[in-house]
Amino acid sequence: MSILVVDAGTSGVRSAIVRPDATIAHVEFREVLPSSPQPNFVEFDATAMADAVLETAAAALAAGGPVEAVGIANQRASSIVWDRKTGRPVGPGVGWQDLRTVGMCLMLGAQSIRVAPNASATKVAFLLSLVERERWPDLAFGTVDTWIAWTLSQGALHVTDASNAGVTGLMHGDGSGWSPRLLEALDIPASVMPAIVDSSGVLGEATALAGRPPIAGLVGDQQGSLVGQGCVRPGLAKITFGTGGMLDVCVGPRPAFDVRGGGGCFPIAAWQLAGEITWGVEAVMLAAGTNVEWLRDDLGIIATAAESDAVAAACADTGDVWYVPALVGLGTPAWDFGARGTFVGITRGSGRPELVRAVLEGVAHRGADLVESAEADAGLSIGRLRVDGGMTANGTFLQALADAAARPIEVSPVLEATTLGAAFLAGLAVGTWGGLDDIAATWKPSVVVEPQKKTDRDRWRAALQRSRGWLADLSALDF
Repeated sequence: MSILVVDAGTSGVRSAIVRPDATIAHVEFREVLPSSPQPNFVEFDATAMADAVLETAAAALAAGGPVEAVGIANQRASSIVWDRKTGRPVGPGVGWQDLRTVGMCLMLGAQSIRVAPNASATKVAFLLSLVERERWPDLAFGTVDTWIAWTLSQGALHVTDASNAGVTGLMHGDGSGWSPRLLEALDIPASVMPAIVDSSGVLGEATALAGRPPIAGLVGDQQGSLVGQGCVRPGLAKITFGTGGMLDVCVGPRPAFDVRGGGGCFPIAAWQLAGEITWGVEAVMLAAGTNVEWLRDDLGIIATAAESDAVAAACADTGDVWYVPALVGLGTPAWDFGARGTFVGITRGSGRPELVRAVLEGVAHRGADLVESAEADAGLSIGRLRVDGGMTANGTFLQALADAAARPIEVSPVLEATTLGAAFLAGLAVGTWGGLDDIAATWKPSVVVEPQKKTDRDRWRAALQRSRGWLADLSALDF
């Protein structure tokens, strides 16, 4: 009753076998890196991605198969348009970080249509503009989950699930389907859009793979991580600390706000089962692990990301040095694309350990900001916080997060819980797990970090304010 999961992230494709005891084996990875041919452009080779999907999935199956089903997880909102007859993309894959359509978003805003440039909507319009209009009836659009399902089914499936459809910017606010008004405003024909299906359910066979296992689960990466950490009941929340940081909390009914809540969070379709959406709230930190990479790659203060733990632990505190991790702006709660990274409080006595600790503590305080915002917008209390992602291997950071958030931190036993979430959803469809209660029961944190001291959140907010509005033109943008 094992499950094959294919997970396409920003840097590559990972396929793995997930066993019924929620352990992961036989991981295969192929790098598929994005490129930036111009400033603010982020592209990827969709054909290379498809090749990596087939290679890694076949290798994982050969090592650990057979399997009962296939689950798919993916970077959200990245967009591909291809020819249905040939299966070839008509242009580059456009990554979720791509900002080439900011002008289009501003023009739509003037028509009272709010679409952010990181959503799929304007990316689809751009890709269609590369092709003669008479060819449009032959084209298909998809986010990465759609592209993987198409690839594995050899063109038989053109589908996406609600968790991915909800972040395209093209779905009805209530999750009932694609919005004709938005499609018309962006000149996108309904014929190119995939069918929206349940996140868990048998969709068709992966005929490109040995044994033709059924494709039975689709989920966006952050929602996959939410499910993978057992956050399937209202009030349960996780933060994934990767390049950026994403907090997702299970809510249940749809939040009352349409686009963005007063706390700066977004409503998300967490998953859809039997036609019914379970909703969540998402808070976003634009830069998390990026700040540690900056210390390593650009400043040379540390040799490896892991070294930041020991270096920061060499001092008991920062000596009142504060760092705001706004290298690419600030997200939730106060969206400010013109904010910039800021150190305050540096003295002649501030050394390498103090600066590295300040960076880790700054990311931790931003994590606490996300928790406070999500509680306000969800109307729920988050008693304990579950975490995954690369930064959760750093003990100094985890303690700083527990102290800043003033609540216990439960660390995922799997560094990237997205794979588990996709497996759980596919397994629900074929009986590997009997229901959401079975999934919740799988949660066993590897470490629980309790708060040890009270932090000065007012001092943090004063530092945060110093970073805001540095680039006025960018700070004026809102989507």
